[in-house]
Amino acid sequence: MRVRRLLHMTDERSTTPPFGRALCAMITPFTEDGALDLDGARTLADRLVREGCDGLVLSGTTGESPTTTDEEKTELIRAVREALGERAVLVAGVGTADTRHTAELALRAGRAGADGVLVVTPYCSRPPQDAVEAHFREVADASDVPVMLYDIPGRTGTRIEPETMIRLAGHPGIVAVKDCSYDLLGIQKVLRETALAVYAGCDEQILPLYALGATGYVSTVANAAPAHMRSVLDAHDAGDTAEAARLQLAALPLIEAMTASGLPGTVTAKALLATLALPAGPVRPPLRPATGTTVTALRKAYDALV
Repeated sequence: MRVRRLLHMTDERSTTPPFGRALCAMITPFTEDGALDLDGARTLADRLVREGCDGLVLSGTTGESPTTTDEEKTELIRAVREALGERAVLVAGVGTADTRHTAELALRAGRAGADGVLVVTPYCSRPPQDAVEAHFREVADASDVPVMLYDIPGRTGTRIEPETMIRLAGHPGIVAVKDCSYDLLGIQKVLRETALAVYAGCDEQILPLYALGATGYVSTVANAAPAHMRSVLDAHDAGDTAEAARLQLAALPLIEAMTASGLPGTVTAKALLATLALPAGPVRPPLRPATGTTVTALRKAYDALV
């Protein structure tokens, strides 16, 4: 069974990526009236996989998980699994500020067809590190599928400190981390001391972390340019580090426009996808759509890349 094989990886994790290498943090398409657009999700997921994604992260930050219901999250997993079959790995975002609720969502995600779950640090309550560790252990104990930790203190207000992550790496159900810590020293400690699969969660850090031994990425920019982001890894794997660097730097204007413009990546990704006639739809409040000036800049950066 696929799920059990993933869950029981130990040392194999260092050579066999548990969720693939090239993952997209997929947006959640909505209809113009704000309802879940399952047909659009199927279409977008199929395109992403055809253009180079090994896997998709559903209902993450870019997928607007704070404003989708538990039922919508489950429906989304089922629809995308139906569209893709076994062509790609699905990781479902299930993180909340409530340990019990997170554990329940992890169980639901696995039963709906997810291969793994993305679990963010509890936000707002700012738990100390012993509580952070206990939270992840409880969720991993409850889950039928393996866990990817999500370290993004800029949004949650709380780190998963490297020492905490190193301890958590001993749990058989915790196999990976999406790193948005902006702590190069800390994540190198994790790479050195554990077999966790490290995925760059910030597009500008894809090649630097990959060169240090990270497994791959969970990319927001891949929503629009999946083939290009994949090409960075492929060039490095082929031994052409100069070409990998060129490709990473070529993507920088689009990365900056989508992730460093002062707007959430959800807003910029949906705005850009709409110009490409791809499923996107509006963002849900409190997010607001990008302005015309922003959309123009996004499309200019995209056109220059592809």
